[in-house]
Amino acid sequence: MKECYLYKTEGDYIQCQTCSHRCRIAPFKRGICGVRENQHGKLYLLIYGRIIAENIDPIEKKPLYHFMPKTKTLSIATVGCNFRCAWCQNFDISQCPKDNANRTEITNKIGVEMEPTQIVEDALKNKCPSISYTYTEPTIFLELALDTMKLAKKEGLKNIWVSNGYMTKETLDLISPYLDAINIDLKGFNEEKYQKFTGGKLQPVLENIEEIYKRKIHLEVTTLIVPGVNDEEQELRQIAKFLAKISPEIPWHISRFFPSFKMPNAPLTPAETLKLAEKLGKDAGLKYIHIGNI
Repeated sequence: MKECYLYKTEGDYIQCQTCSHRCRIAPFKRGICGVRENQHGKLYLLIYGRIIAENIDPIEKKPLYHFMPKTKTLSIATVGCNFRCAWCQNFDISQCPKDNANRTEITNKIGVEMEPTQIVEDALKNKCPSISYTYTEPTIFLELALDTMKLAKKEGLKNIWVSNGYMTKETLDLISPYLDAINIDLKGFNEEKYQKFTGGKLQPVLENIEEIYKRKIHLEVTTLIVPGVNDEEQELRQIAKFLAKISPEIPWHISRFFPSFKMPNAPLTPAETLKLAEKLGKDAGLKYIHIGNI
């Protein structure tokens, strides 16, 4: 457990300033992510130093195809997420702190105790030139990620985030000096459906994509195409045009959906839809389009 870096007090309440939900948290309650709690007027990250996943992955799995290709990256995660995507592939670790019946046990006991120094040592020992903060949303374990990123940078390692892009400007300001690359999951281009299926708003994600590109952090974007959610031609064209307007150099990863979590009976994304998205991306002027999960 560690005191959070970004919050302000409002009487007995605390406003978290880590992600764009900016949760207003009552005493001894938690934010939407399930891992930040108001304790006696201070906000604490409950899962600091508790790693639920640690793996050595090809960097292409993030996916990053244009940053340190053909290298390995040490991937880490804690439990928790500030979204609740209906199709989440990692729902067992991203959503478990929101289970009120078991949340204390989950946040206090789940995972392996690992301090930032050990994470960096693991990357060096396994000859991984980078560390990826991934699987769940790194914004919600900002304090652990940032402390690790600072140590990693001193050791010459690169830092990578795989993110839903819902961090605040305050969080982005903290991580930017240490963040080398990021893949942002842009889940659609319709505000109403974004909120319905993820619990978050579209606009902060769009603003962060633009801001991250301006800060010259290597950026790639992924869109998982979910049948009946974000697979209409108009919406796919809007995504492609949005990215191309920022820069035609931004790689766009188009991923196939497989049934999961709250959408177990939804169909797989047809290959024709993926090909359509690829064509729309090319028509918009994007230079690098990659179809995945096929």
